[in-house]
Amino acid sequence: MKLLILDRDGTLNRSRDDYVASPEEWEPLPGALEAVARLNQGGWRIVLATNQSGIGRGLFDMASLNAIHAKMHRQLAAAGARVEAVFMCPHAPEDACACRKPAPGLFLQIGARFGMPLATVHAAGNAMRHVRAAAAAGCRTHLLMTGKSEHLRGRLGSGAAMDLAALAPDLPPGTHPHDDLGAFTDWLLAQPTT
Repeated sequence: MKLLILDRDGTLNRSRDDYVASPEEWEPLPGALEAVARLNQGGWRIVLATNQSGIGRGLFDMASLNAIHAKMHRQLAAAGARVEAVFMCPHAPEDACACRKPAPGLFLQIGARFGMPLATVHAAGNAMRHVRAAAAAGCRTHLLMTGKSEHLRGRLGSGAAMDLAALAPDLPPGTHPHDDLGAFTDWLLAQPTT
């Protein structure tokens, strides 16, 4: 099985400073749904790992989150794409839980649920906390230059890994940079073995 763990906000859909709190506010990034469809066609099973502290902060409830995800799944299906599962942390930062990224709890849950050694699993997201959580769990890490990392786009030269380390010193070593989910998909599908 080929398993990929993606972040949600800023990776699959547009992120907002005030949270995506309703289905009307969930808007896919250009080309993201099509990228997931291409990954599925390439044999990849996709799982989301997402912090949703708006629940813990009382900004929206589980019914709203379920409605957001229902819309997301409908739009993915319309693009010929599928996300297998959504693992989420509903806690506020002060709850000090084990599942809120950058803690690796969500990734460990995913590895256990799918019976996958996380060293074989790729994880891609736009937020440093996603990449750090994935690295702490032992995943192969990828940073997308969208959402929270959009300011890094266009600042990487031909020595991308070295440039990335200088621009984002708290990024785990070995993290691969990609412009967006589509560019990451191109890279992943071109790999001879994963």
